[in-house]
This record gives sequence, structure tokens and C-alpha cells, in this order.
Amino acid sequence: MSTLTVKAKTTLKENVLVEAEARGHKIIIDEPANLGGTDKGMNPVELLLSALGACQSIVARIYAKKFEIDLQDFWVEVEGDIDTDGFLGKSDVRPGFESIRYTFHIETTASEEKIEAYKEYIEAHCPVGDTIANTVNLVSSKVVVENSVK
Repeated sequence: MSTLTVKAKTTLKENVLVEAEARGHKIIIDEPANLGGTDKGMNPVELLLSALGACQSIVARIYAKKFEIDLQDFWVEVEGDIDTDGFLGKSDVRPGFESIRYTFHIETTASEEKIEAYKEYIEAHCPVGDTIANTVNLVSSKVVVENSVK
């Protein structure tokens, strides 16, 4: 078994703006104004959808040659349905996505038979898709209270 531990750090800045960092790379995550933010970046659920499409795209690129796919262009449209009442505490509905849908767009001269096998491989080997589709062990290890000096 070859297990890789992946790490990220998020820091709450002003209002609901968050700075996320991994391996020295930073992104800004925010909410639109109607959810209390300043709209300076994607919100977390948009970022999740983007992570899925990005992961599928990377798998597509890496394995195109294995499937003899002349990948001329590839993009993924991803959308999901979420009831914001769960997030806002207005009802007992779950706060997460109810469903997520995606469409692969592949520009290639490969046969439909090859494309179908390739699509199935992408879906089966995308770590983000696998994480979303299957139960993952989500563990809160502890809370560290940082006391301010006064």
C-alpha cells in the first residue's frame, strides 16, 4: 500500500472570506453577498464542484494515451443541487448536495467504443469523485484553543 497524506490549511480572514493554502499555493474562498460574503472567490461548494471537474480532467489527460485517445480538448460541466436552508439552519434538510451531475466534453477522433471505456476509467480512478461518491471517515481530531495575549 502506498498512502499519501495530503494537507491543507484554511484561515478565516475578514467576514466569511477564507484563505486556503496547500504546498505553498493559495486560493481565496468567499460567499456571494446574499450569503454574507464579499464575492471575492468561489464559495466552498463551488470549489468542491470545481475540484471534481479538475480531478476528472487530470485523470483524462494522464490516461488518454493508455486508451489511444487523441485528446484534442476536454472540459467538464459540473452542477449540483443544494438546499441552502440546511446550511442556514432554517430546516432539518441536510446542508450538503442532494445530487451532483457532470458532463464530459471530449474533442477527439476516437471511436465511441474507446470513449465509453475511457469515460468509465476516468470515473473509476478520480480520487475526488470517489471521495464524493463513497463514505469517507471524516474525523475531528481535536480543538486547539489559542489564547490571545491581553
